[in-house]
Amino acid sequence: MEVFSEKRSNKWISRLSSFKDRIQEPQPMLVEGRLTRMIGLTLEAVGCRSTIGGRCMIETVDGVRTEAEVVGFSGERLYLMPTGDIRGLEQDCRVIPMGLTSVAHVGFGLLGRVIDGSGKAIDGMGPVHTTDTVPLHGRPLNPLGRKPISEHLDVGIRAINALLTVGRGQRLGLFAGSGVGKSVLLGMMTRYTSADIIVVGLIGERGREVNEFVRKNLGKEGLARAVVVATPADHPPLMRMHGAMLATSIAEYFRDQGKNVLLLMDSLTRYAQAQREIALAINEPPATKGYPPSVFSKLPSLVERAGNSDQGDGSITAFYTVLTEGDDSNDPIADASRAILDGHVHLSRQLAEAGHFPAIDMEASVSRLMVEVVPEAHQDMAREFRRINSTYQQNIDLINVGAYQPGSNNAVDRSIDMRESMLEFLQQGLNEAVDFETSKEQLFGVLQADVNDA
Repeated sequence: MEVFSEKRSNKWISRLSSFKDRIQEPQPMLVEGRLTRMIGLTLEAVGCRSTIGGRCMIETVDGVRTEAEVVGFSGERLYLMPTGDIRGLEQDCRVIPMGLTSVAHVGFGLLGRVIDGSGKAIDGMGPVHTTDTVPLHGRPLNPLGRKPISEHLDVGIRAINALLTVGRGQRLGLFAGSGVGKSVLLGMMTRYTSADIIVVGLIGERGREVNEFVRKNLGKEGLARAVVVATPADHPPLMRMHGAMLATSIAEYFRDQGKNVLLLMDSLTRYAQAQREIALAINEPPATKGYPPSVFSKLPSLVERAGNSDQGDGSITAFYTVLTEGDDSNDPIADASRAILDGHVHLSRQLAEAGHFPAIDMEASVSRLMVEVVPEAHQDMAREFRRINSTYQQNIDLINVGAYQPGSNNAVDRSIDMRESMLEFLQQGLNEAVDFETSKEQLFGVLQADVNDA
């Protein structure tokens, strides 16, 4: 027994000594690797190690460097996705791990500026002066520590203020097909919303639309208190994703400074499509209509960063546009977005083609937090307006072909009598701002006029 105990003791002493030596050993330096293959936009490198999300510099034979990010690995191979121009890359280019994860450079010097997904200015006004850095992927918030949403936010749009009231810190989606007026509606909210800071993320849009949004929809007055992050459709998919995350990081920074921030992102669908490109490029299997599972995990991780803070009085009220492919509201991204947002505003192509602007489909739209931010009397008026509008929509075919006989149903008769005043209430000029109190008074006026006529 004594011999056995001594051997066992020596064995453990030897293991502890070896472990101690390993602890005291200096950490190995980052080792350079080389580029071996490129398929699509995916780069493969061997001979180096890095973490997921780590940054690497790829150096060409001419000394030109391109930044890339680690998006996956398999055995000895790293899968990289470039964030910049890949022209000039060839086999055996040097791959230099930087040992860093992406950060966002933030500060009040961003106000009034237009930057790309890497934080570089693209407005021709010189470099951006920032004072702080924050993680590009944000920090997790304790859901029980967030301040409850209890105040309304005036967005300057009559139909939304009165019938789809937005709470300060709420996250809503603008659902519509292409060319129905999402960007114009976002521009109106940018100019008219009562927020301290406005952060606009233009993700995957056409370059022409970026210029139009900044100069026409936003204007000088709106840009003065705004930050615009633009990553057009011709940017690499990783840069488009970084643009969405950078816009959110900037909004988080101002929220932590106690500011009430309005975050407008156009669009959440382009962000999901960028992640799909990356996932498919590294051989992740598609799951739902070509979208890999990672897409549906990335969406909530981005959206959950908005909302009220768990410290201080700051807030992020977010509007995300969601493209419904073929005007199909059950598109996978649209369906997943509805489940993680606090409400949705549907824009109707039929209304847009009829010249009705904003083309909000009231029957398909809802604000889940309206009951928390307005008094019961306001809620009753909104429900009554929506009920009358729904009654008309349900009988519109009979009314249009003349099959409905007046006097057959009092509710239908009332909806027909109120139709013109309700349509006038729901429409609004591009340069017309309607504040929250005025919206509520006009809603009461429409319903009260019907009572007086009766």
